[in-house]
Amino acid sequence: MMGVEHLRNLAILPGAEIVAIADPVATSIDWATDALGEALGDRAADVARFDTVEAFAKGADVDAIVIASPNNTHRDVLERLFAMDAAILCEKPLATTIDDARWIVERAATHAKPFWTGMEYRFMPPAAAFIDQVRAGRVGRLQMLSIREHRFPFLPKVGDWNRFSANTGGTMVEKCCHFFDLMRLIVGSEAVRVYCSGAMDVNHLDERYDGQRPDIIDNSFTTVDFANGVRAMLDLSMFADGAENQEEMSATGDAARLDVLIPAGELVYSPRVGFLNAKQVERTHVVVDPAAKAAGSHEGATYYQHAAFAAAVRGEGPVQVTAEDGLRAVAIGTAAEISAREHRVVTMAELGL
Repeated sequence: MMGVEHLRNLAILPGAEIVAIADPVATSIDWATDALGEALGDRAADVARFDTVEAFAKGADVDAIVIASPNNTHRDVLERLFAMDAAILCEKPLATTIDDARWIVERAATHAKPFWTGMEYRFMPPAAAFIDQVRAGRVGRLQMLSIREHRFPFLPKVGDWNRFSANTGGTMVEKCCHFFDLMRLIVGSEAVRVYCSGAMDVNHLDERYDGQRPDIIDNSFTTVDFANGVRAMLDLSMFADGAENQEEMSATGDAARLDVLIPAGELVYSPRVGFLNAKQVERTHVVVDPAAKAAGSHEGATYYQHAAFAAAVRGEGPVQVTAEDGLRAVAIGTAAEISAREHRVVTMAELGL
């Protein structure tokens, strides 16, 4: 599904040409082929199709590669694709374990072309505006960061791979690496300790796959202490389908508070004026390009990320989300998974970070 979203966005990206796709599952190739037909018309017939990574690595003539395979396959896929002379965008999470993520970081450092970790949430226009304003000091000295995602349950995926932590890394890695990445970016510091209270309380309870019950967290509260003294919190519910805004972020500093609501696209600025004084709330709306928004399910973020990635591929801009960024997000998620299972605070030092 995410691969199809990438195809639809690449199809409208100026200067980009889709030349090859690969997937070992025939139904996924069919789905991608349908998407290409909708996006490219008759030109879709020119796109090469491969049913193995090995065949793709040998036969595809590409400048850049997007990896949107199941989380637990990323290292195996990359072992074959690092040999190609091409830039790489690898979807989040970078890997399901810290060891695999470290291996990818080491290989990416010696890869001749740009390596980019796919973190779409950075590029949602409302989120990007929020990040820029907080980092520019609009709330003063940042002290508290709160992120909420209240959303629908995990969707069915090929082979139901996303029902088990062994394949995903766990919900706090699979889903929440986005938010831990945002925390690091906004706070501008590294995590020191993590506490997560979470469980699988509502979703997937009656599901069985080859007799096995899913084991993925569907709700949690996570607090993260950063080295610079800022505290951050993530409030996750995956059984809140009817929530008006799927994501909300609040940054509170010594001068003001700034909120962003997504998909409403609203920024709400609330300066400190004293309890008895009149409120001076400012509301602004962040516009998302309709074509970019229509091409995916991430409020245009996939398109804007691809534009930035393309600039890096052409040597016209930096890699904005590195393999190291991917590792750090996986590590915080791993700490949260351990914390939820063992009901204790986990320090990043325990994990070698």
